[in-house]
Amino acid sequence: MSKFARIIGTGSYLPPKIVTNHDLEKILDTSDEWIVARTGIKERRRVTDETTCDLATIASNNALEAAGINASELDLIILATTTPDKIFPATATILQNAIGASCPAFDLQSVCSGFIYALTTAEQFIKTGAANKVLVVGSETLSRIVDWKDRSTAILFGDGAGAVVLSGDEETGILHSKLFSDGSYLSSLQVSNNYINETGYIEMAGNEVFKIAVNRLSSLAEETLKECNMSTDELDWMVPHQANIRIISAVAKRIKTPMEKVVVTLNKHGNTSAASIPLALDVAVRDGRIKKGDNLLFEGIGGGFSWGSALVQF
Repeated sequence: MSKFARIIGTGSYLPPKIVTNHDLEKILDTSDEWIVARTGIKERRRVTDETTCDLATIASNNALEAAGINASELDLIILATTTPDKIFPATATILQNAIGASCPAFDLQSVCSGFIYALTTAEQFIKTGAANKVLVVGSETLSRIVDWKDRSTAILFGDGAGAVVLSGDEETGILHSKLFSDGSYLSSLQVSNNYINETGYIEMAGNEVFKIAVNRLSSLAEETLKECNMSTDELDWMVPHQANIRIISAVAKRIKTPMEKVVVTLNKHGNTSAASIPLALDVAVRDGRIKKGDNLLFEGIGGGFSWGSALVQF
């Protein structure tokens, strides 16, 4: 029975269509300066005819290649998404077929904290010996649930996918994880569904979400490091959910981590919900910033609210 679940491969994929702030200026009462000042976002990706599974498939294959294993070796697939291809079956089963795997596969929905929830779930399978190789994916096509006439949300969200392959390890891997939920904030961030084959759009109380996110994530980061007896100096990289640069900066300041040690892809990706952390991780792994043995802090918060963290030795 393995003690740890270790990340042995990362992958990501972004659809080719880029929507810049200047593009949004043409359809919304906004400006590049206004968007950058309030969010840190310069551009985001948007699908044309690609599905959530299409994005997940490429990200997963990239992660499998990096891990040096075949899809046939997987024991489990967990796909975190808010935008599944169908009501059923689970998009994870579509992904399983697309990559040629034969293992169990299921979706997990926890919005922007979805990747943390999926990673923690996968860790439990590995620690108990129920699985040894697990593919964890975050994939989103949020542009399909954005009201492009709503300035407060249209500027924020983008499409993309990120994936990691976990393997049982006796020495290193996920050191600690924490999950939380508070359903009393339902109306602060939601997408309604009237069950008549019609899905609504993202509705968000921006100021309230900002305050809650900063408070919850700052406290969570402090608690996580304390419970692991780790100082900020021992943390090599923070890889946060890419929601808003002001939230990211506020959390980094609270735990006394310089922004030079924070992986930020928000300016290029926008908020990709469950995909944002694995996307940012893959970017930093492939450009050489994150190296084997580095201590990483993942954290994210999403509608519900649900939030969580994972401290990982890469």
